[in-house]
Amino acid sequence: MQMLFEHLEVAENPLYEKIIDDLLNQQYSIVDDFFNADEVLKLRESILLKYEEDAFKKAAIGNRVNETIEKSIRGDVILWIDEQEQNGAETLFFSKINALVQYLNRTCFLGILHKEFHYAIYPKGTFYKRHLDTFQNDDRRKLSFVCYLNDEDWAPENGGELVIYTDENGVEVEKVIYPFPGRVVVFESQVLEHEVKPVNTKRYSITGWLKTR
Repeated sequence: MQMLFEHLEVAENPLYEKIIDDLLNQQYSIVDDFFNADEVLKLRESILLKYEEDAFKKAAIGNRVNETIEKSIRGDVILWIDEQEQNGAETLFFSKINALVQYLNRTCFLGILHKEFHYAIYPKGTFYKRHLDTFQNDDRRKLSFVCYLNDEDWAPENGGELVIYTDENGVEVEKVIYPFPGRVVVFESQVLEHEVKPVNTKRYSITGWLKTR
C-alpha cells in the first residue's frame, strides 16, 4: 500500500501510529485490547441479542451485486450493521472506528470515504477457505478490519484462527492469529489472502472494510 506519509498538525496517537507502521512494513497490523473487556462484553451482548432474534443469514461469496451461498467455502452467518440505526454498543464501536478513519485520512491521505461492517458468527465446524477481500467488479475495499468478541477464556484449541498469507523475500509465510477478545486485525484488502480455520467453539466477531469512493 502506497501511503503518502506527510503528517499534518495532528496530535500523534501512538496506537494509530503503530497500525500505520505495521501496514507500511508488513501490510497487516494486530492490536490487542483495541476494545477493552467492558466494550467487548457490550458488543457480544449486542451480537447475541440479534442472533436470538433470528436476524442473521448465511454468508455469501461475492459482493451484494453478485453473491452466491457456498457452504464448501464458508460457513458463517452474518448480519450487516446499519450505522444510521446503531444501538448503544454499536455507537461505541463506530466512534472508535471513525476516529481511526479520520486519523488515517488526515495523516496518510488514504481517501477512506465509506465503510461497511457486519456481525459474524461461526458455528462449530465452520470455516472460511483462503480468499482475497476484493472483487472483479468492485475494488473499493482498501483495508479489512476484524474485531473479535469471544469470551475472555478463549483458548487456541477452540480453533477459528485467522491465517494471513504474506510474502517474505519470495517465500510464502503463514501468519496465524488467534481470535482473542478485544483483538483487532487490520490488513490490506487487495493484497493479502487469508482464511479462517475450522471452529471448535462458536466464534464471534465484527468484520468490515474501509473503502474509497
